[in-house]
Amino acid sequence: MPAVFVGHGNPMNAILDNGFSRAWKNLGRELPKPQAILCISAHWYTPEVAVTAMAWPRTIHDFGGFPRGLFEVEYQAPGSPELAERVRDLLNTTHVRLDYEEWGLDHGTWSVLCHMYPEAEVPVVQLSIDETRPAEWHYELAARLESLRDERVLIMGSGNLVHNLHAYAWGRRDVPALDWAERFDLEARTLIAKGRHEPLIAYERMGYDAALSAPTPDHYLPLLYVLAQQRPGDAVSFPVRGFDGGSVSMLSIRIG
Repeated sequence: MPAVFVGHGNPMNAILDNGFSRAWKNLGRELPKPQAILCISAHWYTPEVAVTAMAWPRTIHDFGGFPRGLFEVEYQAPGSPELAERVRDLLNTTHVRLDYEEWGLDHGTWSVLCHMYPEAEVPVVQLSIDETRPAEWHYELAARLESLRDERVLIMGSGNLVHNLHAYAWGRRDVPALDWAERFDLEARTLIAKGRHEPLIAYERMGYDAALSAPTPDHYLPLLYVLAQQRPGDAVSFPVRGFDGGSVSMLSIRIG
């Protein structure tokens, strides 16, 4: 089973028919049908490692100031307590809390999956990002999940390679990418295509472009969970490219 990183961007993409939403629909059609999905979303950023273990995760509308129609979206995919326990067992180097009632599916997950799998028939589990840990720790932890690919589990990271809301052109989504954002997007794609993960793990030392592109770790770290799944000989492709508001990269990456 491939692994994918998806740039989710603006929550409005959940209800818009645009180039990004259509590309996600195509991605869902092109991927082998997964048995289940494990999503690492930028929006479950918390001081622990937890995994959703409820049978029916709720749809979380973790945003404000958007049209009523967005708040009315319900993505009613089942959960998978069995996959949650499997994830806990694989990540046995750290404590993993099974979450039976607190979280659910946040918009980093459902705003993409509502296009990829609109029937919501595939079970979905979310894994949190421990905000207290450095990037290298996340990459090493993620590598322990690699066997799930052989169990037909789609490992999906949802964030944004470039995510700088201070520079975002609010209300003007079609503006050209800022120069530093475009440079970092290209540099990252080049490294990923070559299988060179080390600079991207140590992204905080990559210089000015990286510092502006990932001023906070939350939207960047899901990328490392997907890169850690890459095996020798895996094909790498970029099924979605482009920018939103000049400073949010919508890049998606398919491994395998």
